[in-house]
Amino acid sequence: MTDAISIKRYTGQDPDLQPFLPDLARLRIEVFRDFPYLYDGSYEYEEKYLQTYTRSPESVIVLVLDGNKVIGATTGIPMEHETEEFQKPFVEHGYDPKKIFYCGESVLLKDYRGRGIYPRFFEEREGHARSLGRFDWSCFCCVQRPENHPRRPADYVPLDRIWNKFGYTKHPELTTTYTWKDVDEEAESPKPMVFWLKSLKETT
Repeated sequence: MTDAISIKRYTGQDPDLQPFLPDLARLRIEVFRDFPYLYDGSYEYEEKYLQTYTRSPESVIVLVLDGNKVIGATTGIPMEHETEEFQKPFVEHGYDPKKIFYCGESVLLKDYRGRGIYPRFFEEREGHARSLGRFDWSCFCCVQRPENHPRRPADYVPLDRIWNKFGYTKHPELTTTYTWKDVDEEAESPKPMVFWLKSLKETT
């Protein structure tokens, strides 16, 4: 990273975060337009989505700034502050949502990748979760696309190895769906998502 690049951690209700929310919305739309999400986003949806985080006093939003430009971001929130539908697969498999910290997106503009920023996303979210002192698990979810998806780039490499390296394990039994409009769709459709988990319990 250069001297111009800084990483700042905010809680969702921090008033200093508010001026950056439009830039965060634009960043999500731009990055998630690529495979595997193929997200044809709208600012209306982004505004509603980000309210989940700005309503929670225990959420975290980490911004990566190049000067004053938002070039990366990651988010996290206690699972209990998500919807009942979102919590459902965990409840069905014996997990307590109050013990789970959910890591949302990690988005970074292409020109800034490979500079050691991505690992900081995990450090910042898990550090925030541990500082709250009541979570046993950190988790995130990712979309499941078929191997033969027509928009899958020939050089596409899933991030499974990297996520394993950061201590996360895929749990195929923990699934949900998100609904959005793909870039080549006429309307929104549900997308299958699978969760990855990491224990936050201290080991010696």
